[in-house]
Amino acid sequence: MEFVALMRFRPTVSAAERDAASMRRAAWQYPDGLKVIAEYWPMAGEYQVVTVFSADTVEPIMEVQFEWNDVFDIVVTPAISADEGLRVGPEIFGRLPRMQQVG
Repeated sequence: MEFVALMRFRPTVSAAERDAASMRRAAWQYPDGLKVIAEYWPMAGEYQVVTVFSADTVEPIMEVQFEWNDVFDIVVTPAISADEGLRVGPEIFGRLPRMQQVG
């Protein structure tokens, strides 16, 4: 299954801690069981790291959160590609009672 992780520095993290986190990231590797599809570091905005990845179990996701939650607030959410959403969307909408024709 695919996921998106959104990471933003905690408000209490100092500039020195941010710099140290960048150095830590340079040497750090994602855990086994987590396949990175893309990792972005937006130049502006609310989040400093956006990672798209796949994982079959929760363990590697927890490992990432435990590794980085000292400096980041982290949100991980399931995600699908736009192509996949367009493919499965009509079928899903067809099963929703609120989308059924009345009368």
